Amino acid sequence: MLTIGCHLSISRGFRAIAETAASIGANTFQFFSRNPRGGAVRRMDPDDIAAFHAYAAEHGIGTVLAHAPYTLNPCSPKPKVREFARTCLSEDLLRLEATPHQLYNFHPGSHVGQGVEQGIQMIADALNEVLVPEQTTTVLLETMAGKGTEIGGTFEELRAIIDRVELSDHVGVCLDTCHVWDAGYDVADAFEGVLEHFDAVIGLERLHAVHLNDSLNPLGSHKDRHARLGEGAIGFDALVQVVRHPMLRDLPFILETPNGLPGYADEIRRVREAVSR
Repeated sequence: MLTIGCHLSISRGFRAIAETAASIGANTFQFFSRNPRGGAVRRMDPDDIAAFHAYAAEHGIGTVLAHAPYTLNPCSPKPKVREFARTCLSEDLLRLEATPHQLYNFHPGSHVGQGVEQGIQMIADALNEVLVPEQTTTVLLETMAGKGTEIGGTFEELRAIIDRVELSDHVGVCLDTCHVWDAGYDVADAFEGVLEHFDAVIGLERLHAVHLNDSLNPLGSHKDRHARLGEGAIGFDALVQVVRHPMLRDLPFILETPNGLPGYADEIRRVREAVSR
């Protein structure tokens, strides 16, 4: 069964966000682990978590994704920024054990002039500091568009991070269709080749989730601007082929398109209908 959802606000709690997901036809969702532009954390209510688990089981809501704040940058040249990143990672992973066996996604970071190699090492160092053998959460490095000094715009950069992580069995990848398109990977007309390259460099067994987004920009633009499905340069039919691919069909697909709830409900419905044909 297709697992598809969107990014939702967790402001009213886990049970409420699961109810919202179900109301728009979703059976997964993504949420920010804390304020996306800062560090504020919502208190976790044990009763709410228990209610979420019961509701999710009853309504077929499976693996969900937590998304780290955008301000998290473990390869910043500023020590305070790096320390904030490590604190966020450590605290978020500990909190996620209240909902075990889920996914935690983050943008690897921007080296801001230090160079790719040093940035890669610093990201790996942060993960080596926060990952623990007993954790159940899988940490996902997100594929990036490669704008500015972003790290993760190539599969090779993500592989280099993973190779330096001691507990790499806790690390995987989230593929963002908009980001990889903007990075120069043709997911519209050569998706099979993109997947083959991903498998050769990283390994498909490390791909745990897909951000399903169209792009406002042409291939290789390195800009990262999401579009609604079918309203961008990738196109609806090409994105449906991504969802239909036999190597990906068991993964959770998360919409991060510029939508409100009605728009997400419509996209989820359209994708389900297209995949079922």
